[in-house]
Amino acid sequence: MKLYNSYSQTIEELKPIEEGKISMYVCGPTVYNYPHIGNARPIVVFDTLKKALSAQGYEVTFASNYTDVDDKIIKTAIEQNVSEKEITDKFIAAYNDVRRGLHADLPDYAPRVTETMDRIIEFIDKMVKNGSAYQVGGDVYFRVNSDKKYGELSHQSIDDLMVGARIDENEKKENPLDFTLWKETTEGIKWDSPWSKGRPGWHTECVVMIQDVFKKTLIDIHGGGLDLKFPHHENEIAQCEVCNDTHLANIWVHNGMININGIKMSKSLGNVWWAKDLIANHGGNLTRWLMISTHYRAPLNLNEEAFATSKKELDKIAAAYKQACVKLVLSSAQEATTFDETYTAFIDALNDDLNTPNAISVVYELVKKINQAVRQREIDVENLAVLVHTLEKMLYILGIEFDKVSMTNEDKEMYQNWRSAVKEKDFKTADTLRQTLIEKGIL
Repeated sequence: MKLYNSYSQTIEELKPIEEGKISMYVCGPTVYNYPHIGNARPIVVFDTLKKALSAQGYEVTFASNYTDVDDKIIKTAIEQNVSEKEITDKFIAAYNDVRRGLHADLPDYAPRVTETMDRIIEFIDKMVKNGSAYQVGGDVYFRVNSDKKYGELSHQSIDDLMVGARIDENEKKENPLDFTLWKETTEGIKWDSPWSKGRPGWHTECVVMIQDVFKKTLIDIHGGGLDLKFPHHENEIAQCEVCNDTHLANIWVHNGMININGIKMSKSLGNVWWAKDLIANHGGNLTRWLMISTHYRAPLNLNEEAFATSKKELDKIAAAYKQACVKLVLSSAQEATTFDETYTAFIDALNDDLNTPNAISVVYELVKKINQAVRQREIDVENLAVLVHTLEKMLYILGIEFDKVSMTNEDKEMYQNWRSAVKEKDFKTADTLRQTLIEKGIL
């Protein structure tokens, strides 16, 4: 597997820290609202990556957090006159519904900030004591100048960042780039600390949760949306550099952003598409197919035309799969355990920086072979079984789920009667039988 490493800006071979095992962390959402389709893209991207690695024998440990303390959460809780936990529990459940709706596995670990607070406070205290952080009143800030490599992920110098970045005016800071590690608060949920009653800064939380889950200071893959590259991921690295002399992950993977009808999706423009609505209207298969049809690093443009195109593509695959499964059921064929030669090309495409568009091209090639096999006067049942088994494996890795075709003896008789009616050009009978077979999911 080779992946584009945002840290080095090159495509690198994935070399596991521990042989045969992959540790992967993806930044999760701040849970104060329903997930939009932008939140869903990393779900799909990194679930596909996990499945591709697992298919090649790697033992993948996948963690993705929930940020369940934040100003937006507190504001929402106050507005609704409920606890912060009621808000976060509700939207964590909604987020997991979207995961399941997109056929993504739930993370092996899904840490919450509120459940990691003791370790977060200990980590901040460590930075205060080693001089990379400083206290002003009840607040604590990270001293950016303590990390000589700061800017290594976004490939910007501190001087350039000072000129070009939008920085909050804060007279308490030694340097405008310094970021909050601990914030004294009087409103909402808060914790006791050596500095004040308050809550942590966002950038520290993920670092600590990674160390808490994986029990180490360097993991194989850290992922998230491109919008997190700076400052969030940059600031994660800075804290690890001053405390652990590591940049937290060997490979940093970032997925591209989503546009709606060619325009960047944003709440201010009112063009936010909610993931749950797309899944309800189009289904998980179609929503996921559209998202993997574009390379993960490229911007993804969503519109109704794109959904219509993807539906045609997916329908062709589904039709070939069902037709082949029916032939195998009618012949009482044994399930295959080996793969067609196209499987190697499929895995090769995924190993080339998770190139799902090229992998999909291999799926089309396989579907063509299935259609040709089904049309043979004398069907090679064993070969067809291998082709179907290969397609099922490919679709599983891509996160596409088709129902298995099952047929009772009555269904088999109905299918044969339909074929006979077609052959005899009894179209009225054929249409009636065909409609029933469609309703049963056989055609």
